[in-house]
Amino acid sequence: MTSTTDTPLHPDRQQEASALCAQGRFADAFEMLAPFVGAGTGKGKGKGKGDAEADAARVDALNLAALAAMGSGNADVAHALWQRCIAARPAFEEAYHGLAAMLTALGQLAAAETVWRRLLDVNPAHADAHGNLGLVLHRLGRHQEAENAYCTALARQPGHLDAHYNLGILLHELNRHDEAEAAYRAALALNPKFARAHNNLGNVLRERGRIEDAEEAYRQALLAEPQYPEALNNYGALLKAQRRYIEAELSCRLAIQIRPDYAEALNNLGCVLTDLQRYAEAEQFFRKAILLRPDHAESHYNLGVALQRLERYPEAETSYRVALRLAPGRAEIFNNLGSVLCALDRIDEAHETFALALAQNGDLALAHFNMGSVLKEQGALDEAVAAYRRSLELEPDYGDALFRLATLLITMGRYEEGWRLYERRYENNGFVHYASRRMLSCPHWQGEPIAGKSLLLWQEDGLGDMIQFSRYARLLKAQGAAHVAFGGVEALHCILAGVEGIDTLLTHAEASERAQQFDYWASPLSLPLRLGTTLDTTPEPTRFNVDPARVEHWVARLATLGAGPRVGLVWRGNPKHHNDLHRSIPTLAALAPLWSVPGLKFVSLQKGAGENEALAAQKTGSDQPLLHLGSDIADFVDTAAIIAQLDLLICVDTSTAHLAASLGKPCWVILPRRDVDWRWLDAREDSPWYPGNVRIFRQTGKDTWSTAIERVRQACEEEFGMAS
Repeated sequence: MTSTTDTPLHPDRQQEASALCAQGRFADAFEMLAPFVGAGTGKGKGKGKGDAEADAARVDALNLAALAAMGSGNADVAHALWQRCIAARPAFEEAYHGLAAMLTALGQLAAAETVWRRLLDVNPAHADAHGNLGLVLHRLGRHQEAENAYCTALARQPGHLDAHYNLGILLHELNRHDEAEAAYRAALALNPKFARAHNNLGNVLRERGRIEDAEEAYRQALLAEPQYPEALNNYGALLKAQRRYIEAELSCRLAIQIRPDYAEALNNLGCVLTDLQRYAEAEQFFRKAILLRPDHAESHYNLGVALQRLERYPEAETSYRVALRLAPGRAEIFNNLGSVLCALDRIDEAHETFALALAQNGDLALAHFNMGSVLKEQGALDEAVAAYRRSLELEPDYGDALFRLATLLITMGRYEEGWRLYERRYENNGFVHYASRRMLSCPHWQGEPIAGKSLLLWQEDGLGDMIQFSRYARLLKAQGAAHVAFGGVEALHCILAGVEGIDTLLTHAEASERAQQFDYWASPLSLPLRLGTTLDTTPEPTRFNVDPARVEHWVARLATLGAGPRVGLVWRGNPKHHNDLHRSIPTLAALAPLWSVPGLKFVSLQKGAGENEALAAQKTGSDQPLLHLGSDIADFVDTAAIIAQLDLLICVDTSTAHLAASLGKPCWVILPRRDVDWRWLDAREDSPWYPGNVRIFRQTGKDTWSTAIERVRQACEEEFGMAS
C-alpha cells in the first residue's frame, strides 16, 4: 500500500521525474511521484476541502504523475489524477489536454469530446483543442463538424501542421481531392520532410491519375523516412499499375521486411506476382495476408484469382465465395466466380452468377462479355450477340469482346458483318499477330486493286487454318496478282508446293526480311473479307497434289490390314491449343464402340499426344486391327499419301481434317459441345468449306463423347452396309 506525505515535492525531484518521463521511463517517474500525490488510491491523505487545497499546491506534480501513470499503462490512475488537477484548478489547461488526449488515444471518443469542449470553454482560442476535437469528431463520423473544427484551429493558428494534415485526410475520404491536395501541400509547406503528408498526397494524386506526380510524392516520403512501410507499399502499388513489376516487387518486399505482419503489403506483393504469372508464389503471400486479416475480402478474392490461373477451380470457387460473404456487393467477385463455374462446366450456375454480377454493376463490360460466352454455350446465340455488343458499348476497345462477336457472327453465317469485325483483330494489342503490321515493311492490303501487284501471305494461325484458306491464293491470281508468296512455318511448305496461286514459299524469317519487296501483305484469314466471301460464294478447297512416290511408299504398310474399308483415326490435337481440353478425345478407348463394326480396318494417323496409346493397342491386339502409322509420318506429304488410300477419316478438329477434305476424301469430324471453332458454323452437319466431303458429329448435353461416337458407329454401319 502506497503511503502519502504532505511534504511538498522539491523542484529538483520534480525536474528529475520530468526527465525520466522524457526518457520514456514512466514507471520510474511514477514511483518517484506517487508518495507526494497520493497516487496509490487516487486521493489525497484527507478528505474534502483540505484535500483540494493540498492538491492546488501540488497541481503540477499531479499533472506530471498523471502523465507518468498514462505512460506506464495505468490509465485509471491517470484519469483520477487529472480529475484531481481539474478539481483543484478548474482553468488548468494542461490537465484537460492530457486527459482528453488519453481518452482519444484509448478510443473513448464521446468522453474525449466532452473534455476537449471543456478545454475550449476555458480557452476558446486553443488551436490544438480545436484540432483534436476535429480528430475526435472525424472518428465519430461527424464529418461536417470535424471540418468546422479543423478550420477553426487553422483560423486560430494558420501554421497548425496537424490541422492541415488531418483536414487533408478528411477531405480525401470525402473525395474532395482538390481540397485534400491543397491541405496536404499546406502541411508540407510547414514541414517539407513530413513523410506521412507526402505519402497521403501521393495517394490523392494517384487516384486523380497524376501518376508522375504521385510517384514523386512517394519518393519524397521515402527520402524523408526510408523505413516507411506504408509509403513503400503504396509506391509498389503505383509501380504495379504501370506494369513496372520488378520494381513493384522490390518495393512491396521492402515493406514486408520492415513490417512482416503488414497484410496489405503481403496482398499487394501477391498481386504483383500474379501479374508476373508466378501464381504459386502469389498464393503463398495471399494466404499469409489472410492469416493476418481473415476478414479481408480483397485477399480472398486475389487468392481466388491465383488459384483460378493455376486451374485449381474448386479451391478458387471456395475463395471467391468467402470473398462474397465478406463483400456481398462486389460485382467483380461474382464475375470471377462465374468464370470458375464455367471452367467446372456448371454453365447454368455460371449464367446465374453473371446475372448477379450485372445486377450489382450493369456497366461491368467483362460481365457482359462472360454472359455472352455462357449464352453462346447455352445455344442462345442472338442473346449472346447482344451481350457482346453491350460489352463493346461500355468498352469500345475491348478486343476480346470484338473478336468473340466477330467469330460468333461468322458461326451464325452472318459473314458480311462477321468478317468485317474479324479484321479488327489487328487493332487489339493483345492479338498474337498485332506486331505484324509494324514488322512487315510493306502496306497491309485493304482490298486495293492488285492487278500487276505482288502480295505476301503471312501465316497467322495454325496449320489447319492455312490449309483451309490456301484456296484464296488462286483467287488473288484471278484478280491479276503478278506474284503471290506464302510466308509461314516450314511444315507447310511441302504440302503447299505446287498449289495453284502460290509462286514462292518463305519461312517467317525470310518473309520478314524480304517484305519490302512486296506491294502488300495480308493474312489468309483476312481474304474472305477482302474477296467478299458469303455462305453461297465460298471458294472450292485447294486440291493438293499427292506424291505418287509417297503413295507407293505406304502401299505395303497399308496392305498388311487386309481386305476391308480403311478408316483413318485422329482423336487428339495439339495439346498446346487453347481449346484442346474440349476438342480432343482424351483416350483411344473412347472410340472402342467403333471396333464393333465388322470388316473395318483402322489406321492411326495420330502424331504426338496419343501415339503411345496407338502403339499399345497395336501390340496387344483388339477385336479390330489397328495399324499405327503416326510415328513414321514425316510430314503432310506423307499424311496426304496415306489419306489418299483410305476410305474415310474420322477425326477431331485438327489440321488432318482440312487436309483430308481438301483431298476430296470423306471426313467425319467429331466436334465438342463447348468452344466449337467458328469455321464449322452452328448446328450444321455439313460444311460449306468442304461441300460433299465433311460430315459433322457434335457432342451434346453433358455427354463425354459417348453419344457422338455412337452416332459415328451407326453411320459407319450405314456407310459400309454392315450390321454388327
